[in-house]
Amino acid sequence: MSEETLWEKQSRTNPSQARDYIERFAQLRANGADLHGEARFVDALLPRGARVLDAGCGTGRVGGELAARSHTVTGVDLDGELLAQARKDFPGSRWELGDLATLELRDADGSPELFDVVAAAGNVLAFVSPGSTGAVLRSLANHLAVNGRLVVGFSLLKGYALADFEADAAAAGLAFTARFSGWDMHRFDADSDFIVALLHGVRPVN
Repeated sequence: MSEETLWEKQSRTNPSQARDYIERFAQLRANGADLHGEARFVDALLPRGARVLDAGCGTGRVGGELAARSHTVTGVDLDGELLAQARKDFPGSRWELGDLATLELRDADGSPELFDVVAAAGNVLAFVSPGSTGAVLRSLANHLAVNGRLVVGFSLLKGYALADFEADAAAAGLAFTARFSGWDMHRFDADSDFIVALLHGVRPVN
């Protein structure tokens, strides 16, 4: 059995974590907050009707908005309560329980399921099991279609250093296309404490 993720650890000590998360975003939505910066970023990369993997989808906030913009969305998360909310709010998309470090989605014929964009927003890489970020990036890279892109966004203040991210990405056969300091595409520099990275595959990965 794989080591529990940071999210699972926090949920074990705080059983209301998922419900609190759901309610917090519901309140933000009710207050008119803009919750779709990530989806706008991803949508700008895609033709209509593209295939998107929402990795660490939570309640489907990002994937659900992308589905509303015509894309075919599959979301994967380890938290069943968050997935239940995603299925309730966005019933037209597919929401799967799964571990990103060992993810192996398959098409109906058994071949690997590939996506035009794989998106991991919402500090997903900061919440995976300690030491598993490399495996997660390899797994996500393995789900990229030819010319597919991986979009990752996370705080650099949560324990996953930029140098480690760069090394893990290279080991996963990924190269950086662009880096930004936020979903609004502002410039990334040495003082940035958040990164939005756009990556592409440079060689087959295992």
